[in-house]
Amino acid sequence: MERTDLVKESFEKKVVPAEVPSGKTSDYFGELVFDRKKMCKYLDADSLRGLLSCIEGGCPLDRKTADGVARGMKEWAMEHGVTHITHWFQPLTEGTAEKHDSLIDYDGKGGVIETFDGKALVQQEPDASSFPSGGIRATFEARGYTAWDPTSPVFILDDTLCIPTVFISYTGEALDYKTPLKRALKAVSDAAVPVCRLFDPKVSKVYSYLGWEQEYFLVDESLYSARTDLMITGRTLFGHNSSKNQQLDDHYFGSIPPRVAAFMRDLEVAGHKLGIPLKTRHNEVAPNQFELAPIYGETNLSNDQNQIVMNLMNRIARKHGFVVLLHEKPFDGVNGSGKHNNWSLGTDTGTQLLAPGKDSLGNLQFVTFFVNVLAAVQKHNALLKASIASATNAHRLGANEAPPAIVSAFLGKTMTDVLHKLLELPSGTPIEIAGKKGRNLDLVEIPEIFVDNTDRNRTSPFAFTGNRFEFRAVGSSANCAGAMTTLNTAVAEQLLDFKAAVDKELAGGKTLGVAVMDVLKPIIASVIDVVCFDGNGYTDEWLKEAERRGLDIETNVPRMFTEFTKPSSVEMFTRTGVYSEKELVARNEVKWEMYTKKVQIESRVMVRMALNHIIPAAILYKTAILKEVALSKEVYGDLEHCSTELSLLSDLTRRIDEVRTKATEMREARKKANSITDDYERALAYHEIAESFPALRRPIDKLEEIVDNRLWPLPKYRELLFIS
Repeated sequence: MERTDLVKESFEKKVVPAEVPSGKTSDYFGELVFDRKKMCKYLDADSLRGLLSCIEGGCPLDRKTADGVARGMKEWAMEHGVTHITHWFQPLTEGTAEKHDSLIDYDGKGGVIETFDGKALVQQEPDASSFPSGGIRATFEARGYTAWDPTSPVFILDDTLCIPTVFISYTGEALDYKTPLKRALKAVSDAAVPVCRLFDPKVSKVYSYLGWEQEYFLVDESLYSARTDLMITGRTLFGHNSSKNQQLDDHYFGSIPPRVAAFMRDLEVAGHKLGIPLKTRHNEVAPNQFELAPIYGETNLSNDQNQIVMNLMNRIARKHGFVVLLHEKPFDGVNGSGKHNNWSLGTDTGTQLLAPGKDSLGNLQFVTFFVNVLAAVQKHNALLKASIASATNAHRLGANEAPPAIVSAFLGKTMTDVLHKLLELPSGTPIEIAGKKGRNLDLVEIPEIFVDNTDRNRTSPFAFTGNRFEFRAVGSSANCAGAMTTLNTAVAEQLLDFKAAVDKELAGGKTLGVAVMDVLKPIIASVIDVVCFDGNGYTDEWLKEAERRGLDIETNVPRMFTEFTKPSSVEMFTRTGVYSEKELVARNEVKWEMYTKKVQIESRVMVRMALNHIIPAAILYKTAILKEVALSKEVYGDLEHCSTELSLLSDLTRRIDEVRTKATEMREARKKANSITDDYERALAYHEIAESFPALRRPIDKLEEIVDNRLWPLPKYRELLFIS
């Protein structure tokens, strides 16, 4: 089908109505999740008690309890038509994985029965040897085990009972994202609880919270299928800007197109049935770009829910004739997509540790955690950047639309002023909330209406937004666990050091307020001078200033990954029990391998499309012009009337030659890179190939402007971005 016919077909597609259940959202919320309500209904008392002890107290799940839980789950699942189970896990591919097993087994009478016991629930050996492991698993030693994570509820998709699991090797190394995330969450709780008990002895656990904001593009599936680059790489490798894109800001928060709204509603219903509290939906800045976000939740569960939602988006979009693009930069010249990670800490007593307290002691606790988080970000700013780096996110970071490739922290005027005042006043001065106490010029006052007392800085990768920090640099296609593991571990390490320093001061006879502030003051002075920055992160002046301050300014993604195996990183991860050194080395090998493969695939697609799509179309147009010139010469006897045609011919010939030359150079560079055996060096070579992409793209995008619109083989930006 011709491109113009595809455009017409896409434009004329009808809205597919959303399938909305009757009743209120609360009537069907969580109906496909084995949550507390289902546990109480389907489990016997002993099984329920044992499972809750496992979830809440970390107690081991014995076989008898596991069998009881499996019986109850099976009864509930079969009422919903379930025929299969799967251990649902998150390998190092950024996606999810599942192997489905039927519930049937022989009944000993020539037939079958449905069975599901504790062993099948708790552990499986899926092999899964083809997933990247960085050398931890050899093909001939391919055992990989999945083990149930009871803190993340079992759920139903279609006819399958999905059991969230970790994925580890035979020798115990993590092969997934969930295992180190859970270790990091334990580490930050173990480190934070002793600090909290300085202020409140009743605290026994600290939770990490995550609220993700998922940005994405929708494109019509007919147009998508006509773009080889979109189908294979998830982004457009060529394409001239549309005359109108996002410059009028008219799409942002605009009226949601009916076809898109129907998709969003179906997605929300599916999410709500799976217990995912999707709350926000809106148009984003770029045309055909949108965003959804849930209510804040515990980090491990929230991350699982994000993975589920990304899978649901792809399934449901097809029903409405769309394809979801989660690539960080699918279109040149318009905003890319991120996944802002709103992060905070809270106690089992209900205290938000990044919000002011009810009294001076509570405010001292708030300042303690606030400053220590900044210290962790300062110390490991390069590592945090490495945690969100990828071949795809590299196109977005630093592109004057997303955070720059320098990790700094935005505080806002209020908290900046508070920190400066804390440095000036004697240690032990009460920290009060303005309006709650009598006037006292010696008080460090935090405004009562605090959540709205900080502005937003869209250029800051790590911004304080009232009662949480927003890690804005995470990519839209990423697994949040990568960034959350690193952030929580860095904070855990910092809190361990802080507590040791305070204990030393207290042993010297100082009061708590004085001891805490004496430790905090040098940290405050350091973070103000180094990592805190409220200005425009896109300027050249900030780049120079950041380098002067000692912040990492590296933009080469393969080099960023080396941060994971530097001594300070190894010390942090091993000290907190999050990664072993072997796991860190292995993950770096995986990161370099994945980077190389993604750039390699894009390079192959670029060269083949240039030679098989672009050049033939341009030559076809050139042939038509040559015929026109020959006809004109035949009619007029000279070429005086062909100045436009001759100019076009010259321009076409030059651009076609440039495309062929650049494509050939890229292919030869790829051959050379492929001969390199060292993973890191090969990744560096492919980084250079990625840097050459614009040189091949430029002449192709120029040809798109010149070649007859009827002959151009690829759907254009004006079509991809404005049909919904």
